Amino acid sequence: MTEQHPFFPQMEYAFTIAIKLSGPPVRVQPSVTGQNRAIIHITEGTITGPMLQGRVVPMSGADWAQIRPDGTLDFDARYTLELDDGTPVYMQNRGFRWGSPEVMAAQARREPVPFDAYYMRVTPRFEVAAGPHEWLAKHVFVGVAEKLPEGNAIHYFVVR
Repeated sequence: MTEQHPFFPQMEYAFTIAIKLSGPPVRVQPSVTGQNRAIIHITEGTITGPMLQGRVVPMSGADWAQIRPDGTLDFDARYTLELDDGTPVYMQNRGFRWGSPEVMAAQARREPVPFDAYYMRVTPRFEVAAGPHEWLAKHVFVGVAEKLPEGNAIHYFVVR
């Protein structure tokens, strides 16, 4: 039996953000820098969970994903949240999605794919006013995401 490292992080489920994405992405490929990029707008979303509730402000952001030569999507999503008490929150999500060429092609066609057939993880950062929600800007989070036909559901865990 392997002993657990004494600094092994503890995580606690905080909330889920379910987002809907706009139609086909705008593609810049290849750009003059040689990168391929897909830009897709976030049309709306909801925040549910034990630590946070609210919504994604409609059309308040997008994902400017870089598409690597191996097919990995390198996310850079930025959008605005509005919490149930009216507090606005700026959010930036960085992360990766990858899978077999067949799985990635099915997801591009917005077909359902089993969760264990691909890797999709993100690390968000939040900017929020001082007050009851400032804990968002003082903790590290890990998001485990599901690619859905109309968008994504990202389940966030706070690292303690």
